[in-house]
Amino acid sequence: MFPGMKTLLEASAPTGACNHTPVHDLPSATAASRRSFLCRLSLGAALFTVPGAFAEELAHKTAWVEEGPFYPPKLPLDTDNDLLIVNDSITPAVGQITHLSGRLLDTRGEPIRNATIEIWEADSRGVYLADGRNRARFDSNFQGFGRFLTGATGEYYFRTIKPTRYAGRPAPHIHFKIKVKGHEPWTTQLFVNGFPSNPQDFIWRALDSEARASVTKEFVPLKESRIGELAARFDIVLGLTPPA
Repeated sequence: MFPGMKTLLEASAPTGACNHTPVHDLPSATAASRRSFLCRLSLGAALFTVPGAFAEELAHKTAWVEEGPFYPPKLPLDTDNDLLIVNDSITPAVGQITHLSGRLLDTRGEPIRNATIEIWEADSRGVYLADGRNRARFDSNFQGFGRFLTGATGEYYFRTIKPTRYAGRPAPHIHFKIKVKGHEPWTTQLFVNGFPSNPQDFIWRALDSEARASVTKEFVPLKESRIGELAARFDIVLGLTPPA
């Protein structure tokens, strides 16, 4: 694990992880919904391993999308997978809590382990951690960047905020960078399905329909959440075979 990591989920967590107590002392509604979400996440990963279950999806690689200008030139001290809390703060970031998860797979459906998945996104005001011109407006309680090391199942998990639109980018999005040993870093962006101004975004619009479908996903409400949390599932299929 990375130094100082407030890990919320082990990629190879056993079924018993459904009873795991979260690291942070959060409001009971948040903690309970997160435990329930992680429980369903582990069950979902098990279903995904059924032979042929997603063969058609695996035939299509996830679209590459450009990195963009706001990858942090210097990583923050806290780079774990909980972007809502910075270090040991008790004040969360402003924004709609989103549980973002998925698996990193090759085109055969095999999990890619020991890969680093990095994400970064703008805060609720549309400001990035690396946006020097607007840095004073950045939400100091938002981590803005996180990373996760995949385990045997290829599963990853982040707790972040629902992405927001900002000047120049009408389509809300989350940036991803995948680092696999022996391969060049690979980037993409995750978009919110059905967001009205997606067609106005020059990057989203430039993708063909198949590419758009591979990177545009639902952000759905968690039914048991009393504070309006969301969940998004983004399985990433890379066109490479993981090193032995």
